[in-house]
Amino acid sequence: MEILYLLFSIISTSLTSSFYSLLLLFRRILNPRAAEYKHVTLYQGTVWHERRRPVHHSFQYSVRYSLIDLDHSTGVPPNHFSADEARRLSKTNGPVLLLTIPPSVGYEQNPLCVYYCYDVEGSSTRNLKKCIAEVTNTPWGERVSFLFDPKYDIVAKPLHVSPFMDMFGNWSIKVTAPEDNLSVAISVEHPELGDYFTAVLRAKKVSFEMAGDQALFFWLMPHRVAIWIYWHAVKLWWKGVPFIKHPRYQSPTYREEALLRDERLQCCPSHWWDKDSNQQTETSDSSNVTEMRGKSRYYTWRDAKWPWC
Repeated sequence: MEILYLLFSIISTSLTSSFYSLLLLFRRILNPRAAEYKHVTLYQGTVWHERRRPVHHSFQYSVRYSLIDLDHSTGVPPNHFSADEARRLSKTNGPVLLLTIPPSVGYEQNPLCVYYCYDVEGSSTRNLKKCIAEVTNTPWGERVSFLFDPKYDIVAKPLHVSPFMDMFGNWSIKVTAPEDNLSVAISVEHPELGDYFTAVLRAKKVSFEMAGDQALFFWLMPHRVAIWIYWHAVKLWWKGVPFIKHPRYQSPTYREEALLRDERLQCCPSHWWDKDSNQQTETSDSSNVTEMRGKSRYYTWRDAKWPWC
């Protein structure tokens, strides 16, 4: 069923994106003047992935991101936190910036978005205090958001992001404040495979004069990211990496189990892979949104806006 839905989504997205691409072309012909940018910074860079076990596999691709000031910009993509929501979660009092690949010609693909939450001291000094990661898996269309320390943090894996990775592991995350350059580095530590996976984003600020029209700057950017994801999934399958079903088929409470692992990780870092825990969680389900607050971290699971694959 998931394969059929994936094929339907690919066909539907292709038709929709082709239609909107034609509209974009006509708009540029009728109005060649580039759109004005307000409270948005553009970045261009590279994403690099390396898997070291059970087989070696690495690749990189170019990406373009938008850094949006959520307090002032009117072009915030839907289905994301507002500035006030991000401040409430992070307990900060300053600006909130969202790093994201904006939707393009009817399609959105964001494996990772980052909210940079600042504290303001005095009249002008601001410090990056907390970040919120927003991770979307492909092709299941689930999204998890969680708070982390930008200097360095370790998070028990809360989402099935790949059919070639199980749920047992932790993410080590480190980001730099977005200035002329930015970086996001994530590595995966596994109880059996060790430090076996690394993903790094490095990007530089792009001037509006070089970028031109923002719609053209991001044209088919989400589509290219999706193609890279699917193509390298095929390569991993061809190399014989075991295929792992979504954990919901084996354990409907996999989200609660992820939270328990994270609580245990914060409490006893030397035993972060132990699956047994008697700690309690508080959950509240509303529609397709699940919020959980552990001892030291806040999670929100929800369905990503379609089309997400």
